[in-house]
Amino acid sequence: MRILITGGSGFVGSLLCQRLHEKGHELLVVSRNPGRAQAKLPPRTEIRPEIHNFAENQPEAIVNLAGDSIAEGRWSEAKKQRLIDSRIETTNALVELCGQLKQPPRCLISGSAMGYYGDRGDEEITEQSPAGNEFIAELCQQWESAAQQAEDYGVRVALVRIGLVLDRDGGSLAKMLPAFKMGLGGTLGSGKQYMPWIHREDLIRLIVFLLENEKLGGAFNASAPNPVTNAEFTRALAAKLSRPAILPVPELALKLIFGEMSRVLLTGAKMKPQRLQESGFEFKYPELEQALSEIFDKQTA
Repeated sequence: MRILITGGSGFVGSLLCQRLHEKGHELLVVSRNPGRAQAKLPPRTEIRPEIHNFAENQPEAIVNLAGDSIAEGRWSEAKKQRLIDSRIETTNALVELCGQLKQPPRCLISGSAMGYYGDRGDEEITEQSPAGNEFIAELCQQWESAAQQAEDYGVRVALVRIGLVLDRDGGSLAKMLPAFKMGLGGTLGSGKQYMPWIHREDLIRLIVFLLENEKLGGAFNASAPNPVTNAEFTRALAAKLSRPAILPVPELALKLIFGEMSRVLLTGAKMKPQRLQESGFEFKYPELEQALSEIFDKQTA
C-alpha cells in the first residue's frame, strides 16, 4: 500500500516507517524539515512539507501521529492552543485530502491518548468508558471527532488511545532515566495513579494490525493489558537499574513547577485494551517486567 504518515520522523513514527518499509509498503511522510527527516527514515521514502502535496500520490491508507508534546513545560494559554492546533489542524487537513482524492484511502489510523478518560482512580477503563472533562480529555475528544469526519468519504477510521510508550532512545523513559540512574527517582505525588503503558514494538504491531484488518474501526485502547500504578512503575524501573527510588516528588512541588500540566503526572486511568484483545491482537510484552527487561537487555547487548 501507499501509506501517508504524519509524525513519521518521531519516536513512534520512525520505527513504524521502518516496519512498514520492511513489509514492502510505499511510504509518504509529511515533514516540515525533509532533510532532517530523511536521515531517520528508510530509503525511497517520499517526504514533503505539506499534506496537500501528496494529493497526486493517491495514498491508500493514512496514519496520523502528529502533535506537539503534551508533557513538556507549563501549559500557558498559548501552549494549550498549540497542543490543540497541532492535532486538529493536521487532522482536518488529512480529512480534506480524503475528500479531494479520486479514490479515498481505505483507512485512517489516527492517534489519540489515554488522557481521553481523565482521572479515573481504580476504575477499570475500556473503550466503552465515557470521556473525562479536563483539558486533555477535551482535546482528545476534539482530535477524535476531527478524524471521524473522514468516515463521510467512506474511510474506515480507527482511533488509537495511546498509553505511555516505552523503549530506549526516546519517549518517556529518556526523560526518566537520568534521575533514576543517579538514584534520584521516586514516585510522583501519592504514586497511586495508574500509568497505562505500552512497549513501542507492541504499539507499532497494533498499528499495523489495524491497517491490515479491514473490519476494525472506532476507538482502541493502545496500552498493555496490565497497567500499573506510578509507585509500581517506579519500583520496577529502579529495580531494573539496580538503583534506589526513595525520593518521592510531592504533589505540591509538581503543581508549583508545572502548573496545570502536573495533572498529566498526578492522574491516570486503569486502561485496558479490551477491543484489541477481542479482535485477536496478542501483546508481545503484556507485563511491565518483560518490557523493561527487553529494553535494558537491548541497551547493554
